[in-house]
Amino acid sequence: MADPKPKESSDELTRGQIDRIIMMAWEDRTSFDAIRDQFGLTPGDVIKLMRREMTANSFKMWRKRTHGRTTKHEAKFAETNAGDEPRRFRAKSQRG
Repeated sequence: MADPKPKESSDELTRGQIDRIIMMAWEDRTSFDAIRDQFGLTPGDVIKLMRREMTANSFKMWRKRTHGRTTKHEAKFAETNAGDEPRRFRAKSQRG
């Protein structure tokens, strides 16, 4: 895997980048590692950004949803899905 981009401070992120990070953080299948690789933010940085950008209730709901979720952490996902197909969602109509 390529080295992650240098860490960008929250001040250096554009509104579009922040919106994209928030979307990626909400997605169940997007890991914190993918966010780190694309934007250089650690899981802690993502949590801080989410806390700052979201309402308190939305942040609590997001944290409850992501806390301990194996798909948000590549290492945990790899342990639970060893030997499975690559991580890629396809609707049933797309399989074939």
